[in-house]
Amino acid sequence: MLQFPPWKVLLVLGIIIWGTLIALPSAVNMSGAPSWLPKKPVNLGLDLRGGVYLEMEIRPEEVIQGRLDVFARDVRSALQRTDSAPLIPHEIEITGRRMAVKLMKPEADGSYPAAAAIARIERVNGPLEGGLAGGKTYLVSQTSPDTITITVPANSENLMVADALAKTETIVSRRVDPDGVAEISLTPSGSNRLILEAPGEPDPLRLKDLLNRDGRMTFNLVEDSPSAIQAAERGVVKPGYRLLSGPTTGPLLVRSIPEIVGQDIANASQGNDDANRPQINFRLTGNGARKFFETTRANTGKRFAIILDDVIMSAPNIQEPIPGGNVRITGDFTIEEAQDLAAIISAGEMPAKVQFLDQRVVSSTLGEDSIAAGFMASIVGLLLVGTLMVLAYGIQGFFAVISLTFNIILVFTCLVLFNATLTLPGIAGIVLTMGMSVDANVLVFERIREEQRAGRSAWTAVQAGYERAFVTIMDANITLLFSAVVLYLMGSGPVKGFAVTLALGNIVSVFTSVVVTCMLTVFWMKLTKPKRFAI
Repeated sequence: MLQFPPWKVLLVLGIIIWGTLIALPSAVNMSGAPSWLPKKPVNLGLDLRGGVYLEMEIRPEEVIQGRLDVFARDVRSALQRTDSAPLIPHEIEITGRRMAVKLMKPEADGSYPAAAAIARIERVNGPLEGGLAGGKTYLVSQTSPDTITITVPANSENLMVADALAKTETIVSRRVDPDGVAEISLTPSGSNRLILEAPGEPDPLRLKDLLNRDGRMTFNLVEDSPSAIQAAERGVVKPGYRLLSGPTTGPLLVRSIPEIVGQDIANASQGNDDANRPQINFRLTGNGARKFFETTRANTGKRFAIILDDVIMSAPNIQEPIPGGNVRITGDFTIEEAQDLAAIISAGEMPAKVQFLDQRVVSSTLGEDSIAAGFMASIVGLLLVGTLMVLAYGIQGFFAVISLTFNIILVFTCLVLFNATLTLPGIAGIVLTMGMSVDANVLVFERIREEQRAGRSAWTAVQAGYERAFVTIMDANITLLFSAVVLYLMGSGPVKGFAVTLALGNIVSVFTSVVVTCMLTVFWMKLTKPKRFAI
């Protein structure tokens, strides 16, 4: 325990120096420092940096309807004519959590081909990811001679909502922080809620506008008939179509089931047209580019609409088949609007519209006050603990204060390396870490005091003190580490921040209170050769 060969000394010093360099940008401005020095400070949470807090949820019924909309395209494809099977004429209507497939043409004997239609639908009715192997996502049944009803069972609904929440979390992150540098925090809450913390963001309305958009991008064929449009305006809409309009188009009848959907879009970005006006460029996936080419080839001379959230962004005529999968949207955009729209399109379609339950704005001034208060609490705690240790244990107490200082530095090092976020409860965890680190030293020092009272020499007392207190120290620290893990797994938000710093401080304190303090003690004993410790 008291042996410190040169390699061990260099290792300990290397860890301390390396940790200090990593943590230094969190304490001082490194803008003018040499390029080889680290520049990244610790991430500050919402309560320290200021910003926006949003609590949102997705509605399960909207998730189910969205999944039925997607499945409707699969059903339509399954009932289309193929080389080996005839077309089964039909109409699809979705109401809430139920899809009805209405068969339009009876057989020669007057019956409808319901059995053949169900068999073809079941071929595209596979299992959900995470569901039972071989299970079906939807319940398909014949409810009348000419009607097939498709519903969602409870187990599929639970899987759909869980999947939708995970996708929503990813899409929110991509929309709010497309470059991945804003240090936002997204935390699931319950089965269908998310909590977003965006430090440094001053405008909650911009965030809500970004997240309010469904991001549903579709390419739909257009019905140009003036009489059909006029009838739709009077409330008589052609079956299978919807009446929509846009900033640059009048009312148009568009086919309800799209040809291209958001899943067919690979990426989107803000660009400029030939007149240097902002536009949105996006590229289709390989499958999307193929479907786009086939659609434009089969519908040359017709119009198709590019629709975002039920608003027609553009409705050009198809002059010729369009290969390649590169598409652009032009319009009267500002640069910021084009950038936000590109982020929405690139992030993909929300599984369901988010509903905002709570909104808070934390000012940067309040954050600065919290930092100042936390810093003052840490300094006062360090001074009080240091004074008590020096008064109680003399030179040994001074060594404990030095190791305690390194403990705080290395905690910040770990926060930077793990890209963790420091919150106000996290500062409380650091202050508590001071007490834990000193507690280990107290156990060792009291053991050394007992060994000296038993008549042992200074070297023997120190050796016995560290060896016999080590088991107790590890037992206490492992127990506390388990508590921190439980707090992190069961808690959320501020509780997680407290648990992170508590766990890191607990782990680091074993190194500083045992190894660093012991090494300082050994060096001092070799230098002064004391007969006894004045403790």
